[in-house]
This record gives sequence, structure tokens and C-alpha cells, in this order.
Amino acid sequence: MSSTQTFAIVGASLAGAKAAETLREAGFDGRVLLLGAERERPYERPPLSKDYVRGDSPREKVYVHPAGFYNEHGIELRTSTPVQAIDTAARELALGSGERVHFDRLLLTTGAEPRRLRMPGSDLDEVFYLRDLSDADVIAERIARGGKLVVIGGGWIGAELAASAREKGLQVTIIERSPLPLERVLGAQLGAIYRDLHLERGVELRSNTALEAFEGSGAIERVRTADGSTIDCGFVVVGIGVAPRTALAEAAGIEVDNGILVNQRLETGVPGIFAAGDVANAWHPFYGRRIRVEHWANARNQGPAAARSMLGDSVSYDRLPYFYSDQYDVGMEYSGYATHWDEVVFRGDPAKREFIAFWLEAGRVVAGMNVNVWEVTDAIQALIRSGEPVDAARLRDTDVALEDLAARPVLRDPARSRSKGSPQELLSHGVTVAKRFVGARLAKRDQTPMSELANGEGRVLTIEGQRLAVYKNEHGELQAVSAVCTHLGCIVDFNSAERTWDCACHGSRFHTDGTVIQGPATRPLEHKSPLPSSATPTAGGN
Repeated sequence: MSSTQTFAIVGASLAGAKAAETLREAGFDGRVLLLGAERERPYERPPLSKDYVRGDSPREKVYVHPAGFYNEHGIELRTSTPVQAIDTAARELALGSGERVHFDRLLLTTGAEPRRLRMPGSDLDEVFYLRDLSDADVIAERIARGGKLVVIGGGWIGAELAASAREKGLQVTIIERSPLPLERVLGAQLGAIYRDLHLERGVELRSNTALEAFEGSGAIERVRTADGSTIDCGFVVVGIGVAPRTALAEAAGIEVDNGILVNQRLETGVPGIFAAGDVANAWHPFYGRRIRVEHWANARNQGPAAARSMLGDSVSYDRLPYFYSDQYDVGMEYSGYATHWDEVVFRGDPAKREFIAFWLEAGRVVAGMNVNVWEVTDAIQALIRSGEPVDAARLRDTDVALEDLAARPVLRDPARSRSKGSPQELLSHGVTVAKRFVGARLAKRDQTPMSELANGEGRVLTIEGQRLAVYKNEHGELQAVSAVCTHLGCIVDFNSAERTWDCACHGSRFHTDGTVIQGPATRPLEHKSPLPSSATPTAGGN
């Protein structure tokens, strides 16, 4: 990229910081401008409702990068710098100071903001919302003083904050409109597990309860619910969800609908303007629809993908949604995107809170959540990506390895799992898998000479009769590994968004050096000797 270009990022967030980092890692030597309205350098939000708000971790741990990182990498970080407008025609940003800044490419990582209550007493002192680091500082100081807390909302933020306050010895009441905490996301069965967890720890839960008003003289003293009852308290934290910060984009004529609309490259309808993180409502190739994800992993991974898209790489962001939560001694990880389902299957012991829950629709796994069970995320995601029905009885059976289920999701007869993966055998395992297998086995050979590979690009080439996965790194050095997946022999393809070699048959994923990222494959792709950049692929054939 020309050093005369300016790539601007509006939103000094996790997504924005990782995008800026990626631009430099990819060799972009132009101006990288990272603008943030807050006074803080980019930080991560998950600790704010957990260890940080409890005072159990130092402030320095929440930041994305050390203080000197941005100067050391030539990233122009400007905090306390709100952007007032985007002029898409002139390719300029209007800053709050009156300054106008030209950009060649623009990334919007403006995130989301808390939904606020508008009711009597909502402007009283000691009524807080948790979103920013400054919010967490105020709430942490208030928790340290003790007293009684009322949490409005039993979603993730509300539940985590209630757990943190209870661990510090405060009296805590949760007011939740639904019958159960987290029911909207997890359903009744999992919501009941989290209800019991909080009740056992001494939290008072007022479910099926609507808030009517905040009451007090200057500062909050009590809350009043719709049934007329009151709950005394020293302070309140409201956690009823967030809304994407789209006002800047909308005013500029960029299309918005529950977020800024972007394609799978994370580009808006205005060429050269991109969005990532909580604010992006992105087309997802795996789901065949737009989804907007408000979790840490999405911001962490979409930022770099957007940066590569800004650089002109062929990007298709298709990571499955993932998030985690810690409440008391219960940790969980969730993978997938379940908006509706037919049943929830449990593997393990929910009573001991050591289990995996699978959400199934038409017999297919659409989401999975492991609770106090670890190192299973890859297998869960492979099950989701397979798109094939799975036998619920085998899913429940802890004697059946998850990796085997992920490799053969539709098998009912364990004896058939000895199959070595011939095309004939795979045809009996389901139409979708068979199509993927045949397509991957018979993939056309790329005729691109290696000398034409761009830095950061990967291709599957046939050289001297071998199918090779060839990648050229940012320094122009070639890496070559076998293109044959070590699981069932399908041909891998290059994922430009993540810079990985991915297998379409069953979801295996490999680093560019061939090491395994995600199963069911367990062996790395075979390393091949470095090849000269002048080498050309063999013509003809499949």
C-alpha cells in the first residue's frame, strides 16, 4: 500500500485496536489513525463485570496493548477525540474540535451503548449503567463500600455483576421481567440452572417483575415494582441490553438496520467504508443471513478481518459466534447462534454443573455450551459446521468421544465409525457431507504461477504432481504444505479472513504452517520443502 494513504478507524475499541495492529502486521506503511471518544486507550470489556469490578485484577490488565504500543508501531492514537460527521463524498471526517481529516479507507468500530430506562427517578444519583471503563471504576468503588445492590435485568451483564457483588459480600436483588434469568438467550432449562446458582449464593431474584420507578431524595433509596412493592437499596445497576452506535453512519447516508449493514467482507454499501464489532450487522456465509454479535470474540476477530479487507484481500468472515461467562465458580463457553430450537440435549451432569448443552433444530446441532468442561469448543463447532443430523442418544453418551461425533455426525451405528472415508462410504453418511467430500476431492487445480501470489495470499496449486497449499507471508516468503486434509483426504482451501487452511468436509482448520487449529483432524498437514518463487503449477486435469 502507498505510504500516502490514510486509513482511519473511528472507535478506539478492541475491534479498532486489533484492526490497527493488523494493518501494520500486514505491511501497510501509510497513515493509521485511530480515533476514540473516550480518554482511555483501547481496552477489553469482559473484565469490567467480573474480576476488575471486584478489585481482583489491576487496571493495566484490561488494556488491549501496552501504553507504548501505538507509538512504537506508528499508529496515531487520538483519545478524547469524538467524530461529529462523515463526509462520504469528500472522504473526510469532521472532528468535534472542528478539524477535518481526509481518509482513503474508513473502518467504523463505534460499538454499542447501554439501553437506558426512562421512568420516574431514573435521574437519581447512585443509578448506574455499566459499559465503559469509567462506569466500572465508579461501580467498583461503590461495591467496595458495601451495602445493598439492586440489579435491573437478568441478562449476562446483570447476572455477572450480581455474582461479583455477592462475592464481595453485598446484599443483591435481581429484578427480571422474564420468568428466569438468561431465558431469552438460553431457554428455560438453562435459565433454571442459573436461577438456582444465584439463589444458592443468597441473591434475591424477583422474576416476572416489571420496574415502576426509582425513589429517593437526591439519591436512590428504593425501587418500586409494578405490583406496588418496594425494595430498599443503596445503589442500582441497570443492565437491560445495548443498542449499536449507528448515528454517525446513519447521518452519513450509510445503510443501517440493527447495526451498520456490511457484506461478508465487512464493507458497507459505500465503497471503502467498513464496519466491525458490536456495531456491524454482517452477512454471514455459514448462516446465509445477517447477524450482529455483541461479544468479545467477535470484536477480537472481526477487527483484523476488516483490516485485511481494507487492504484489498479477499475476505469472507465466517467465524461462528463464541462467548464466555464466569459467575461464582461456574464458567462456560458458548458456540453457535441459536435463535430457535426443538430440544436441548445435556451431556454430563447438570446437577453438578459440569456438562455440555446442545441446542438442536431438526436433529442438527445449532449451538453448544460447555459448563465447567473444557477443551471441547473445537469439537462443538465442528458439529455445528457439519450441518448434519446427530443421534441425540450418542450426543448424551459421555463414552462416545465428541471428536468422533464431529467426524461422523450422522452415524447411528458405532461399528460404522471404522470407515476410512472412501467416497462410497461417505455417500451413505448424508447428502450434505457427500457433496462436500466430492467437491473437495475434485476441486479444480489453480493455474496461478507462484510468482503471482500476493503477500498474505494462499492458493492450492499442483506442482510436480502434488497438491500443495502454498502461502506467501508478508515478507514474500513461501510456505508449502500438503493440501490434503489429514482427516479424510479432502482438499483444503485458503480462508483469507483468518489466513488459515480450512477443510470443507468436516470443518478441520490448519495454520499456514500446517499445524492443527481445529479438528476433527488431529495430524498436521505434511510440510513440503520451500519452493522457488518461479515455480509454476502443472496444467490440466482434476
